[in-house]
Amino acid sequence: MSIDQKHPLGHIDREIVKKIFVEGKTDYNLAEVARLKIRYQNFPGARDIQFDLETIIKEWDMTEEELFAQARILHSSGSIYRKPSPDDQEDWS
Repeated sequence: MSIDQKHPLGHIDREIVKKIFVEGKTDYNLAEVARLKIRYQNFPGARDIQFDLETIIKEWDMTEEELFAQARILHSSGSIYRKPSPDDQEDWS
């Protein structure tokens, strides 16, 4: 008999998942869902988060493979988690 474990980052990840449900599909949220899917893959617990991640993917009408493929494309650009620098902004003056 196995007992579900509590993930040490579960409380933080729960808030991220709630935010994704509200905001919907964006490039950043797509990368976050992929990241969390990997984090909780084969984790013996946090069933609520795992269920919600599956629900989000279904609502986005994607498969897990499509999610990871799109996340790889986003990460290949190298800018999905990078904060914009002042040089990245256009000057409209």
